[in-house]
Amino acid sequence: MTVTHDVGSFADDRATPDGLLQTADRALQVLLHFDGLRTEWGVTEVAEEFGFNKSIAQRLLATLAHRGFLIADPDTRRYRIGPSAMTLGHAWERSGSLRAIVDPILRELSARTDATAILALPDNLHMRAVAAVDGSSGPLRVYPLVGELYPAHAGATSKAFYAYLPAQQRQLLFAGRPIARFTDRTVTDASALEAEFLRIRQQGYASTVGEYDSHVAVVAVLVSVRGEPYGSLSLGGPEESFVNPEQHVPLLRHAAQQIERRLTGRPRTRKD
Repeated sequence: MTVTHDVGSFADDRATPDGLLQTADRALQVLLHFDGLRTEWGVTEVAEEFGFNKSIAQRLLATLAHRGFLIADPDTRRYRIGPSAMTLGHAWERSGSLRAIVDPILRELSARTDATAILALPDNLHMRAVAAVDGSSGPLRVYPLVGELYPAHAGATSKAFYAYLPAQQRQLLFAGRPIARFTDRTVTDASALEAEFLRIRQQGYASTVGEYDSHVAVVAVLVSVRGEPYGSLSLGGPEESFVNPEQHVPLLRHAAQQIERRLTGRPRTRKD
């Protein structure tokens, strides 16, 4: 039996398979434990967590810091994630690897609903479509959806994500800025938006019609990674044919969970 992985962190798999370099594997294991649940580690904590002696833990952390994957606080002597990790993350996204991972999920979702499926990630005051599969009724736009920016306040694709940000962070997004109107259905009142964000959190999904694109109905859910908001997954179609989109929420939630599993590298087994 061979153990394989979808992709991602593999943070819970401590064993180094035969034929791989143990020192490199140990360093990567340590790096992968700097996540949203624990952003700082000290030498003693790493040694205790992984069963290393303190000398090995110190050298592993110092090596990662030397290449910019960690940064050390000179006062506390604790380590945090460094800029090289961000550089690799951006390169990974631009390489098309993310689309390769999620496209099978989007294709299945679109095939089962006849709607256009979109994965979007936050990009400043917008959500940016990073992967999309057109529905059976045809594309929602005359140009490709990938790369399209959706404003934070208009449409379910954005609202499903921004509803889960801390209220203070949302207020900073809209404070002192005019809230643009794209159609006669766009919500432009900040208080009304906050009430809608609350409703989205309570029901667990966002659903809009014609807020950003006229006559387009959209339903969307949050995509989380390790308990943190990561992006949104949405289905959209023409208003006249994509009726009762809320019926697809269970499928969206299941697909969002599949994406999280792919991104966090849950292992699966395969028989040779």
